[in-house]
Amino acid sequence: MKVLRTPDARFENLPGYPFEPHYTDVPDGDSGSLRIHHVDEGPADGEIVLCMHGQPTWSYLYRYMIPILTDAGLRVLAPDLVGFGRSDKPSTREQVSYQRQVDWLTAWLIQNDVQGATLVGQDWGGLIGLRLAAENPDRFSRIVVANTGLPTPGPVSKERVDALRDFWENKPTPTLPEVMAALSNPDPASPEITFAHWQKWTWETEDLPVGMMIAGTIDGRTLSPEEMAAYDAPFPDASFKMGPRAMPRQVPLLPDDPSNEPNKAAWEVLKKWDKPLLCSFSSNDPVSSGGDKRFLADVPGAKGQPHRTIEGGGHFLQEGRGEEFAGAIVDFVKST
Repeated sequence: MKVLRTPDARFENLPGYPFEPHYTDVPDGDSGSLRIHHVDEGPADGEIVLCMHGQPTWSYLYRYMIPILTDAGLRVLAPDLVGFGRSDKPSTREQVSYQRQVDWLTAWLIQNDVQGATLVGQDWGGLIGLRLAAENPDRFSRIVVANTGLPTPGPVSKERVDALRDFWENKPTPTLPEVMAALSNPDPASPEITFAHWQKWTWETEDLPVGMMIAGTIDGRTLSPEEMAAYDAPFPDASFKMGPRAMPRQVPLLPDDPSNEPNKAAWEVLKKWDKPLLCSFSSNDPVSSGGDKRFLADVPGAKGQPHRTIEGGGHFLQEGRGEEFAGAIVDFVKST
């Protein structure tokens, strides 16, 4: 696999991110290897909180939360997904898939001998992290889900399947305002078309405005120009952006998606999961609204936990409500 590596100079003097880098080499699945970066902060003997980010962010997303967690005596591990942050970047969109992300992070999990961890998963950090927990349950003690899910599409009519494939293959690339309008006003008769606007825009836009994308989905604070530049730092040019472009398309929308069966298998584990699970969703996330209901209804470990809806914060609540979110995690770990 041909990969790109962001020069270290791009990560110098980022505001609020003084953390030393740590690296792990994992098999790439094509007879080569990939370098995965992670943050490792806090006491070496502290309980591990595994903070998983999503698309198009990286571990920089957790910079406000890490000191709160470590001050509480917790050890924070925050990896960058392959294609993001300081981790290696595949050179084509087709090299990036849901299953490969699970495989790469599983190899990282094992090589770093992560044990007794509390998973914190938001956005793709939940889709990938929940698979890690379900497939390696002995390595996890708790789960925190925030603005995320683990989709398993059910039967869809042929007409809706044909309409979705036609949208993917034949319709013009939507503009960003069209994408935001679709997400803000989902079509209940065809929800897959709503999300497909995001998939198609990211897949087909060669030079995604990553910093702007993140800034536009936060509620509660405004990113400074320097912070926006920090989110853009992993991507010196458009050739480095295959991870952010590819991942939305990997969200399963149809029953024949290759990730549907592994996700169903993960849900079978979660339906028997009696370790503590906490839902901490924000009140105004258009992407994951209502996503907590399935966890509350189907996961035994969710019963009786201090679930909370965080008012405001937007999709990336680590930015909009980082202090409150970190406090919820500390309280959850300490009380269980």
